[in-house]
Amino acid sequence: MKLRKDSFIAVFIVGIVGFSNMASAAEFSFSFEWGNIPKCNSGYPNVVSNPIFAFADVPNGTKTLNMHMQDLNASYDHGGGVIAYTGEKVIQPGAFEYSSPCPPDGVHTYEWQAKALDASGGVIGTAKATKDYDGW
Repeated sequence: MKLRKDSFIAVFIVGIVGFSNMASAAEFSFSFEWGNIPKCNSGYPNVVSNPIFAFADVPNGTKTLNMHMQDLNASYDHGGGVIAYTGEKVIQPGAFEYSSPCPPDGVHTYEWQAKALDASGGVIGTAKATKDYDGW
């Protein structure tokens, strides 16, 4: 079968556009700072305001960010919240409340996951960030 030159170019362009969209989603990232939360080492978390989140390369079309934290050492679900997203790069405390880190046996590693959701609630990107916490 013989391909025409313009057909090849169209397929090539579609492939490049698809790849660049994948690359953009892959670059979605964020970092966080615990902020001013009370020290905790009892194993009984406090209810606190969200950490400071700094986002980069949030996918186009994102309307909300679904945030969730997990203790990787104790498989404890700390909850999270949903943030209405309007393009800001930094989210300050006060967007939602969650159960604070509170390792009873030394330093634990915590993972926040951010899911970028479009207007219909579909996931268009996912990013994770981890950080240790020592409540002693």
